[in-house]
Formats: sequence, structure tokens, C-alpha cells
Amino acid sequence: MTAAPTSAVAVAVALGALGGAIGLQAAKDHAYPRADTARTRVLYVRSPAAMKRVTFGFEALTADVYWIRAIQHYGGDRLDKGGATGARRYELLYPLLDIATSLDPYFNIAYRFGAIFLGEPYPGGPGRPDLAVTLLRKGIAAMPHKWEYYHDIAFVYYWRLHDYKAAGEWFQRAASQPNAPNWLPAVAASMVSRSNDRATARFMWQQLLQSEQAWVRRNAERSLLQLEALDQIDQLQAIVARAGPSAGAYSWAALVGRGVLRGVPADPAGTPYTLDPFSGHVGVSSTSSLFPMPAEPARQQ
Repeated sequence: MTAAPTSAVAVAVALGALGGAIGLQAAKDHAYPRADTARTRVLYVRSPAAMKRVTFGFEALTADVYWIRAIQHYGGDRLDKGGATGARRYELLYPLLDIATSLDPYFNIAYRFGAIFLGEPYPGGPGRPDLAVTLLRKGIAAMPHKWEYYHDIAFVYYWRLHDYKAAGEWFQRAASQPNAPNWLPAVAASMVSRSNDRATARFMWQQLLQSEQAWVRRNAERSLLQLEALDQIDQLQAIVARAGPSAGAYSWAALVGRGVLRGVPADPAGTPYTLDPFSGHVGVSSTSSLFPMPAEPARQQ
């Protein structure tokens, strides 16, 4: 007669304790933001299996907590200019994502967004496309017919690893899944015929602009701006090379003063390009929202 009420009380206590712990952590983060880097960078439970044993059936709720921790860890290290550096930067990102997706194997956004975080070049991310592929393969093991995971792996191979053969194979696998969009076979064919030109990359990102998910569209918009910046850099680099240095050095001011340019050129996000005074190399500023730029596909000849 008392089993049901006792069980209900136990559940209520567990939920209250977990909610209280989350609230306490949030309050601490708000009151003391990044005050103790050494302590906050500790992942107390590193084993997904061990974590499952201590969540008392609240795996999905705990997975949300670890997903939030992963976002905080990524965002904090991305914004931190003088704290975590070198090998320690982003070092908890994959373990946190691994635990979140082990607790909730159907955690779609953790797989897809997590892979984007992992593949982002340093210092904007850890620069670990290999771990991005590992995470997405884990998603495929849980949901083998979800075409988006095959597609995302293909993108990692194309955009980050520049393995165009593997990219084409993964695009083909994505196209063969149920409910895959009808443009995927064309993308797979492009991998085979043109593979590494910017036109192919632009076509793929333009397809993702049609996604129902806002974060996918935002990522596509940024990547298309990066491709536009790459084209502009090629044009500016040619202009700088023809004009040559002024008094032994390159500068936008000198080029404008000589009438070579009408003004200091800015990237598609509105931030002025950098110009190395010694080499004349044109680049995207580290203050631009487009930085860091991808290791680019070649321009189509």
C-alpha cells in the first residue's frame, strides 16, 4: 500500500536534487564567471557507462545537462583570450558530447551541432574533424537511416579533411537513405566530377539554406560568406601583386593613396581585410565573424 507513494516521493526528491544542483551551478557561473579555470575544467565523471548507473533513470534529463555543459565549454574557450590555451583548450568538448549522446542515443542536435563544434578550425574550435566523424558515426549506430548524419560526415570529409573521394562515398550513402532530399544525388555526382572547386561547395551550402532548422541555415549563410571572401581575396591578392610594395612595404593606405584602390577593402561581414606589410598576403582579420576561415577548396579554373 505504501510502495507507490514511497516511489513517488523518491522520484520527487531525485528531481528536486538534480534541479537544485543545476540551479546552484547556474547561480555560481553567473556570480563567479570563469573565476576558477582549473576547477571548472574538470570532468568529474568521464565514463558514459558510469554516468548511466548514477542517473537513476533520468538519462534524458542528465543528457541535457551535459549538452549545456558542452555548449558552455565550447563557447567559453572560444571567447577566452588568455585562459585555457594549447592542448587544454576544448579538451572536455568531446567527452561531454560523448556522455550526452550515450545517455540519450537519439540526441539529434548534440550529434549534428557537436560535430560542427568539433570540426571548427582552431582557435574557433578544437580543429578535430576526426572526432566529428566519430560522433556522427555514433549517431548512425543509433539511427542508421537518418540521412543527415551521412550527409554531415560527407561535409566533414569535404570541407575539413579535403578527402573528396570519401566525401563522394558518404554523399552517395546519404542519398540512398529513406526520405533523403532529391538534390543529394547531384551533390554526390559533383564530388566525382569536380570534387574540390568552390562552385561545388557553394552549391552544397545553397541547398542547406533551405533547411527547416535555423542553425543549419545560419551555418550555411556563414560558409557562403566565407566562400565569397575567398573569391575576393584572390582578386585582391592579384591587385596587390601587380601594384607591388610602397617604400619596401605593403599597406592599404599606400594602395589607396596611389589610386590602386578606392578604399580599404572589407570582407562580406564588413571587417577590413588584413594586409601583411612584408609578404603582401591578404587575409581575413581575426576580429571578423568569418574567422577562422576554412582550409579552402580550390577556385574553379
